[in-house]
Amino acid sequence: MRLWGGKHCLLCDNEIESEVSWRSLFAQEQPSRVCGSCHEKFVQISGETCTICGRPLTLLEAEYRSGSVCLDCKRWEDDERWTGSLDKNIALYTYTNFTKEVIARFKFRGDYVLAEIFTADFLKALQVFQYDYIVPIPLSEERLYERGFNQAEAVIRAAGIVPSRVLTRVHTEKQSKKSRNERIHLEQVFNVESDLDLRGKTIMIVDDIYTTGSTLRHAAKLLKENGAVKVYSLTLAR
Repeated sequence: MRLWGGKHCLLCDNEIESEVSWRSLFAQEQPSRVCGSCHEKFVQISGETCTICGRPLTLLEAEYRSGSVCLDCKRWEDDERWTGSLDKNIALYTYTNFTKEVIARFKFRGDYVLAEIFTADFLKALQVFQYDYIVPIPLSEERLYERGFNQAEAVIRAAGIVPSRVLTRVHTEKQSKKSRNERIHLEQVFNVESDLDLRGKTIMIVDDIYTTGSTLRHAAKLLKENGAVKVYSLTLAR
């Protein structure tokens, strides 16, 4: 597991050319941990997106959207069990092969320091929201033992923010091994175990990938059942 990096890109190991400006000197900006060439390979999500899940709408045919909402989110909202559970998700990047490989390297291969390459974009996205607590999607004890760290919590801490550990997770089969239908109809896998009073609070959930939205909605639903009034989420990829 790499814990430290120098002035080289954490992805390609090429030297990063530092740009010194008056702003960087006085604002004490953190040096970038990824070179410009590698950063450009992340396809950042922009333009018109689904107002709930953040999916780019420009890539969808008309039959797969309903106004400003994608068809997936409309199905969730049409289900009385899930309507209004998740208020809004923002994802940083499209889940391209490059992004998939970087997240796999970070998440499954113990490259903890890669959390730092997301910091600038992560903090920029957070500025859109006002929230009381920022909560990482938890891993079960078994999964945490396998990986050595929680990737969502690592991203939060790399950005200099202390996460609130509100949720715990029951051990289940990996989400990647489940079908879309199995994910959607999964029993509640989270518990709220915290001394924090969630009543009237706005919560920001952080996870690595938005796939079907099942994980985030399960967490959001539980948080609202425990008093939260708004639940947003921020994911690295969509």
